[in-house]
Amino acid sequence: MTTTNHELQDLLDNNRRWAADTEAGEPGFFSRLLKQQTPQYLWIGCADSRVPANELVDLLPGELFVHRNVANVVVHSDLNCLSVMQFAVDQLKVRHVIVVGHSNCGGVVAALKDLRVGLADNWIRHVQDVRHMHQAWLDTLPEARRVDALVELNVLEQARNACHTTVVQDAWARGQEVVVHGWVYGLHNGLLEDLALTAASAADVDPAYRRALAGVKARHAG
Repeated sequence: MTTTNHELQDLLDNNRRWAADTEAGEPGFFSRLLKQQTPQYLWIGCADSRVPANELVDLLPGELFVHRNVANVVVHSDLNCLSVMQFAVDQLKVRHVIVVGHSNCGGVVAALKDLRVGLADNWIRHVQDVRHMHQAWLDTLPEARRVDALVELNVLEQARNACHTTVVQDAWARGQEVVVHGWVYGLHNGLLEDLALTAASAADVDPAYRRALAGVKARHAG
């Protein structure tokens, strides 16, 4: 058996242990899960393997709907993300859409430092757009603080983009309860922080964005 095959068998073995432990701890868990999916939350996060969505908020399978991509980007041309949002909002009736970035994000580092990484450069360009939008302020910060400052700015911009999607705008127009949030996760301490961008209607978006942006700037100016 090759090393690669052995490693994959380890994953399968781990899965069987997990399934057995889960069923033993909560008999009938999988049969109930098969019959329904009723999450209240859509998590739009980074694809980084150090940021496992369900585990961070201690939710079981079926309780959190998840979409992940490099640097937790929400853009209006990304039909993958928009399709996930549409299914979550229109079909599953999630009540909260949470855009979550994380400290020391590799995609944000690449965007900040103009690093070329390959095909992903075209995707990271969206984060570079955020950098350019806030470049004058970022330049006032010590270099060591710029990455995490841009991480937070990126969360705010992507959460605002989520608010402006047709999916969320249409839900608000028909009176459906959907609240968009912007959070950041600290790799160094395992804690999630609310960046205070919370919008429950179209009228909330701009005031919430301005308050959250002021909060980010105040926090990093200290």
